[in-house]
Amino acid sequence: MKLKRCWVVPLSVVLSIPILLTAGSLIPRSWRTSAQTGCRYKVCVTRTDIHTNLVVPVQNEAVNWRNYLPEPLTRSQYIGFGWGERDWYMNPPTRLEEIVPRGFQALFLPNDAAMRVQAHDRLPDHDEVKCIGVERSQYLALVQFIKQSFQRTEQGKLIQLSDPATGTAFYEATGSYSILRNSNHWTADGLDVAGINTPLWAGFSPAVMHHVQATC
Repeated sequence: MKLKRCWVVPLSVVLSIPILLTAGSLIPRSWRTSAQTGCRYKVCVTRTDIHTNLVVPVQNEAVNWRNYLPEPLTRSQYIGFGWGERDWYMNPPTRLEEIVPRGFQALFLPNDAAMRVQAHDRLPDHDEVKCIGVERSQYLALVQFIKQSFQRTEQGKLIQLSDPATGTAFYEATGSYSILRNSNHWTADGLDVAGINTPLWAGFSPAVMHHVQATC
């Protein structure tokens, strides 16, 4: 009987994890409803498979990214930002024998993070794109969040990991990537800073998109 009880508790915990994660994906961090503020300050969220990214105009009245990032990344109309596991981001595995061990490491061990920055002539044609209008103060808060996600040298310069000449570049990022904080958690944190609804648990990209109500 004692042996049975020893198994019941761990098993119930394991079985409850998917239920808790699903519930966390459906429950919003806050029950606020975003007021329509127009699209002068527009924030877009894109989803491709399991990843989400933030996309904003290169320049508007509040912010000019040309003052912060090199020209190959800012010569287009929009600029996209993603935060993810550095090795997987920069050298994505293509063979199954690579995917399994590297996927395990990315999820269950702390890993260095990277910022992926990409220029877009127009809003990217991903699986799903939603744009939201926010207040100026919320937009500036999001911009500050993105900037603080870049790792810097002691002199305050960004640490570049790849050549931006192609319109896509990688930079060292703050934080550590794991199953507890992945690319979708980062996107959700940025949206939350901008006053946009996000899920209580944002590990899955569809959960992030589900809570975003497009207004632009």
